[in-house]
Amino acid sequence: MTMPSPVPRPRPPRLAFLTVPLLVGLFYNAISLLTLPFSGDTLNRVLEQLDAATGQPPVTLTPEQVMTVLWVSFFLTAALILLLYFTRRAVLEGRSWGRVASIVIAVLSLLLFPVGTVMGIVMLIGAFDRDVQAYTRR
Repeated sequence: MTMPSPVPRPRPPRLAFLTVPLLVGLFYNAISLLTLPFSGDTLNRVLEQLDAATGQPPVTLTPEQVMTVLWVSFFLTAALILLLYFTRRAVLEGRSWGRVASIVIAVLSLLLFPVGTVMGIVMLIGAFDRDVQAYTRR
């Protein structure tokens, strides 16, 4: 005896309010990850400018410290990319944890003025839409 396949539910129109900003964040962070190996010299230049602006004694990172900063940045960015990917996938599949993770990402995006703030507001509008809430009840 075969089980009848579940009837696919139509996606609500405001689901795109969640999925599009997640996709934009995914691509932005992927590009950031690709440019990361070229930003080693930039760290010391930024520190020099900061020291000149504040009048503090100069601070320079050793090559080992630069490598440590780059590796930590690599792993944090890679983890963020995975979070965005799996959250977007879960939202498209109608899973409730995807909506909750989207709300958390949206609230944190509000701090990234100006583009992140707009995307965070759009995501919150989409996350609290009744049709989206009903769609993501799995």
